[in-house]
Amino acid sequence: MTAPVVRLRGVTFGYGPGRPALDGVDFEVSDGDYVAVIGPNGGGKTTLLKVILGLRTPWSGTVEVFGGPPAAARGRIGYVPQWSGASLDFPATALDVVMMGLPPKTGGRAARAIALDRMADMGIAGLAGIHAGSLSGGQRQKVYVARALAGAPDLLLLDEPAASVDPAGQGGLYELLARLNEKVTIVLVTHDVGAVSGQVRSIACLNSEMVSHGGTLDTEALWKAYGCPVDLVSHGTPHRVLEAGAHGGCGHA
Repeated sequence: MTAPVVRLRGVTFGYGPGRPALDGVDFEVSDGDYVAVIGPNGGGKTTLLKVILGLRTPWSGTVEVFGGPPAAARGRIGYVPQWSGASLDFPATALDVVMMGLPPKTGGRAARAIALDRMADMGIAGLAGIHAGSLSGGQRQKVYVARALAGAPDLLLLDEPAASVDPAGQGGLYELLARLNEKVTIVLVTHDVGAVSGQVRSIACLNSEMVSHGGTLDTEALWKAYGCPVDLVSHGTPHRVLEAGAHGGCGHA
């Protein structure tokens, strides 16, 4: 039996006194999976990615990525962090940004060809010579995904990739990710349940604790995670899963 790409067992981690960001989390990602991790703001989703990357060391529990410690697997992981809105006014083209994701010592024509291929995969090869600072939010996100793919990762981690993309462009971005999933295992985190695509293979619901992890979510799991009525996407079609007011007020901001 093939070992999971990612395996967390009883992982607890926090940033100070009070409720930990992750509390006894069990989580597995199989080879070829496309997992959407949903949950409210402050629910620990970004922290989960940082633990998988080895950027945060759990207080307790174990983390394995490709069967070993996360730090040993970083060369096999592509990461798209949450968009910060930071200025890109330095003199760099979109192609330059993508080339930043290449492994060390990759240079010359080979580097340029690899970067252009990854941009073509994202449908943005025509932006190669455009100044990075002039790109729209959606174009930037595709450039960042192309950068993450430049190193030919086996696992792609994305933190709120549609946060800066207008509604019209979100569907196209998720369709691109679904096509990428034919070659790479994907973990996508979002606080917006309505952004979950029908192409996702499994769904995890995280609010400090891993409330649910599987192919579908029931109303109880969503209530535990969000504390209020939410919309769940099932096979690309959003529908109301809880009646407003059924459990009192909304528990997240």
